[in-house]
Amino acid sequence: MSIEIGSKAPNLILSDWMQGLPTNIDQMIGNVIVVEVFQVNCPGCFLYGLPQAVNLYEKFKDKGVKVIGVATAFEDYDKNTIENLRLLVSEGKVIGETYKALKQHGKLVEGDKLYYKIPFPIAHDKIIKMPTVVTDKMITEFINVYVPDYSSYSNKDKSELTQRVRDYLANKEYSPITFETYRLRGTPSSIIIDKEGTLRYSFFGSEGYLEGAVNELLSER
Repeated sequence: MSIEIGSKAPNLILSDWMQGLPTNIDQMIGNVIVVEVFQVNCPGCFLYGLPQAVNLYEKFKDKGVKVIGVATAFEDYDKNTIENLRLLVSEGKVIGETYKALKQHGKLVEGDKLYYKIPFPIAHDKIIKMPTVVTDKMITEFINVYVPDYSSYSNKDKSELTQRVRDYLANKEYSPITFETYRLRGTPSSIIIDKEGTLRYSFFGSEGYLEGAVNELLSER
């Protein structure tokens, strides 16, 4: 299942809570909800996405806004692990490309630790192993979600796209459930849900629109 902007936001499918009390979308209705999705091996997440979410949390935590972090994995499965997320949460340690980038920018403390604290609840996306056989149904479902204008393609382009999707799925090791349900394009991503539980925005990258979107939804009755 995947959803579009304007649809009811489904609960997040998560495997482990690393920080804060377990919660979910249905338990936060009545608040503006921000879900900051990141990977532990994602320099941009720690340089831009997460700091923006932390600032938002500090500014709006007592004003009807709930912020949670979800660590996912759609690549670098050996680094974007629950174990490395646990190191981040418990000790502030960063790894891989995140470590290299923060070191280059002079943003590490005590050698290998993040220069700021993440104050909001953090969980890990549920990651499932992909089946070994790619079916036509899997290909069709993928195209329906990610290529909405597929019907307008020529027969030749449809055939080429179908083969590319088949190859992609055949080489895909794992599937991150929340990441794919919300049709995210990468990390960092911010999911913004209004007080009624409707998905209103989904931002990819640090685009600077997060606070404006939250203010807009807070002003709605």
